Amino acid sequence: MEMHYATLWEALVDRIGDRDAVVHAGVRRTWSEYEGRAARLSSALAEAGLGRDSKFGLYLYNGIEYLESQFAGMKLRSVPINVNYRYLDDELLYLLDNSDSEALVFHKSLGDRVARVMERAPKVKLWIEVDDGEGESVPGAVAYESLIDAHAPAKPTNRSADDLYMLYTGGTTGMPKGVMYDIGGMMQGLMGAAFPILGLGLPQIDEVPDLVEKLHEEGGGPSAIPACPLMHGTGMWLGALIPHLVGAKVVTLASRSFDAHELWQTVQAEAVSQVVIVGDAFAKPMLRALDEAKARGDAYDVSSIRFLMSSGVMWTSEVKKQLLDWHDFLLIDAMGSTEGTMGTQITTRGNIGETARFAMSPNTKVFSEDDREIVPGSGESGMVAAGGSVPRGYYKDEAKSKATFRTINGVRYSFPGDWAIVEADGSLTLLGRGSNCINTAGEKVYPEEVEEAVKLHPDVVDCLVVGVEDEKFGQRVTAVASLRAGSETDGEAIRESLRGKIAAFKLPKQVFLVEKVERAPNGKADYVWAREVVEKALA
Repeated sequence: MEMHYATLWEALVDRIGDRDAVVHAGVRRTWSEYEGRAARLSSALAEAGLGRDSKFGLYLYNGIEYLESQFAGMKLRSVPINVNYRYLDDELLYLLDNSDSEALVFHKSLGDRVARVMERAPKVKLWIEVDDGEGESVPGAVAYESLIDAHAPAKPTNRSADDLYMLYTGGTTGMPKGVMYDIGGMMQGLMGAAFPILGLGLPQIDEVPDLVEKLHEEGGGPSAIPACPLMHGTGMWLGALIPHLVGAKVVTLASRSFDAHELWQTVQAEAVSQVVIVGDAFAKPMLRALDEAKARGDAYDVSSIRFLMSSGVMWTSEVKKQLLDWHDFLLIDAMGSTEGTMGTQITTRGNIGETARFAMSPNTKVFSEDDREIVPGSGESGMVAAGGSVPRGYYKDEAKSKATFRTINGVRYSFPGDWAIVEADGSLTLLGRGSNCINTAGEKVYPEEVEEAVKLHPDVVDCLVVGVEDEKFGQRVTAVASLRAGSETDGEAIRESLRGKIAAFKLPKQVFLVEKVERAPNGKADYVWAREVVEKALA
């Protein structure tokens, strides 16, 4: 069997075809139905002229259609492209053009934007509209369900581990870029996360169908909720691809903004065993929802959950401890990005580590700016380098590829931009993304460290820290924070609470209070917004 998602999933149909594969808002598809519908959509894409390495966009909210469309493209050896559903006209057009997309699958509620760019996107041959009950149909688009009904299933084909997989970055450090992987190498890396945690070791690809069948026979099979968007790596990789490798049912939430009560209700109804979140931005509302349900005498049953997984932003030890008060989950905090995985922190009731402290992955190194490996325990910071399954590069960006994916001492690494210290025991203490580093009075300050210190204040719900231009310091550390309802504290009191917790040069010169700290749907920081808030307040 090829090391290929589509090939494996087709094989799973023969073993667990009558088991649920995907669930959304009361709609359920078995593995047989899931594969069959994807095969019909694959025929439609082929009829439109798509084939191996053809790109097509997924401009969709979470749901079954997202996963079916991705499966359909992989069957055809085409390349599904994640398109951020928050993108407006020009951003959408940029991604379609940059990715060379030949088709677009989109929700009808996003159709007004699609309609405005169609004439400016000549490479796109097929526009596929998913009816989500909102908006007007787009002239020239074909209805998703009609397209599936009108085509016979495509027959399985031979594929290759060298087939292309591509995921676009979120554009937090510039324009979104397509990170290219060999699908087989990427899948092998995810298998290393999927099977060992279930106590199954790392199987050969031909052994997987037997293992999955046995899992379902013995315990009904695992299930997962990606609580964050599938359009981002955390939601797709941890929340869908890894679960599907073990034949898991993937359940997506109906709400288009995170609703912690909906999450717990769905966990309870579907007996979900794994939930994927993005740090404190998701975990804190989840804790509040648990408290609220208990207070009204209707506590949620969370006993089915074995794993809570997070990646992408800080997940603090304090919040992890509070979650573990509710249930003895296994908390898996992955340090990674679209460009590579660098480390992991495993937390249980008997083993609670420090915030931002990770066990390095076997192929991870930390290098100085002159490519010298950082000595553990030296206290020197450096750039984190992820080895192992390293991407091919960025699509159509040779210069950026050379800067990010480099060879040192004969080994190829990915340098996503994170800085860290290597502790004496070999663990990593993450400092933050170098592009966000604040240079103040000759000192480097990483926003993430200051943000976590601010969030230790009992009245602070969320915080972002940015640097603004300053004649005396070069850059001045400033914070934007939101408070719990009813709090009467102020910015100066928050500043004072930080004294003795972090070095004086890291203290925010000002803390500006807002009703809500804005973040992307995946929980990642919106530093552009935070800087605009600060600059407006200082004007």
